[in-house]
Amino acid sequence: MIAIEIAEPGGPEVLRVTERPRPVPGPGEVLIRVAAAGLNRPDVLQRRGFYAPPPGASDIPGLEVAGEIAEVGSGVAWKVGDPVTALLAGGGYAQFAVAPAPQCLPVPAGFSMPEAAALPETYFTVWTNVFERGALKPGESLLVHGGTSGIGTTAIALATALGSAVFATAGSAAKCRACEALGAVRGIDRDREDFVAVVREATGGRGADVILDMAGGDFFPRNLRALADDGRLVQIAYLRGPKAEIDLDAVMRRRLVVTGSTLRARSVAEKGRIAQALRERVWPLLDAGRLRPPVDASFPLTAAADAHRHLEAGDHVGKIVLVP
Repeated sequence: MIAIEIAEPGGPEVLRVTERPRPVPGPGEVLIRVAAAGLNRPDVLQRRGFYAPPPGASDIPGLEVAGEIAEVGSGVAWKVGDPVTALLAGGGYAQFAVAPAPQCLPVPAGFSMPEAAALPETYFTVWTNVFERGALKPGESLLVHGGTSGIGTTAIALATALGSAVFATAGSAAKCRACEALGAVRGIDRDREDFVAVVREATGGRGADVILDMAGGDFFPRNLRALADDGRLVQIAYLRGPKAEIDLDAVMRRRLVVTGSTLRARSVAEKGRIAQALRERVWPLLDAGRLRPPVDASFPLTAAADAHRHLEAGDHVGKIVLVP
């Protein structure tokens, strides 16, 4: 099969087309004929040499795919020909990919394969962090940083659909309007506005009940100030740096919760549990057409380097996918 490998750590140019043996599914696994594969920021980190695959995972990048099942291992309920979208620990940038059966979900009704490939990484991440760790409830407010990213667009749309008011930061006025078009009550230009002041004013001085942050660094103390009493800050990345000062007095007095998680290294059982929750709580919204991921651009699999350049340029709104 054709696949994309990382020749050495570096820029997009280190992504090269290669031939690899077609993988074989083991017990509890399926082989997917990949129709589309989603791009994610962890792919960029892996390409740069900062995010190695977990033990036993493919060295081929790519954490999510959609396609038809081509082969099944033992003990699997899926059938050959079933259209699925799947979360992977690696191996998505290829014509075929192996996925644990519990991490597969059906392609929602009416979805194209590129749209389906844009679901797993962001929906698994948003569900487990915003709704499980952050415990966001209907009627509460959510602040999302990086609102036009794949994670950001998913968080805006899903939280809005489930009854929360969403605020989102972005890097330009145009991106703020894009966040609002997705359902955010207010887009906040992070370079020209103080998100703490905007959120507090918009909530009558209360602050956000939950904050989903990918920035870290100097955003951390500002996030604490933007939280409501009993608020929850969920950290899933640190694009502005992993170190920050924390005001423990504020955390204690205002009963704040600071938490976070990563997804890739979690067990198949844990990811399967998240998949089941999504199937029960979120997939009906997708099937009904109430949610649809924005796909910013599609690139041929062999143009993976160009797709990475587009991702790193930061001008996209939503997801970028590769099509073998």
